[in-house]
Amino acid sequence: MKFLNIFKRFKNDESGAVTVDWVVLTGAIVGLGIIIAQTMTPAITEAAGNVATDVIDNSDNP
Repeated sequence: MKFLNIFKRFKNDESGAVTVDWVVLTGAIVGLGIIIAQTMTPAITEAAGNVATDVIDNSDNP
């Protein structure tokens, strides 16, 4: 009988349910961040190259 009571208490305990929700939400946010980073990387690289070129070109003119 004691084992059955322990099992019922374990089944009704929801204290870890919030943790599972947060893990799923965090995983989704990280996944979206990776997708956005991969999408924007070429544009950011090109913009950084343009800035570097402008800095080099304008460094000759004091």
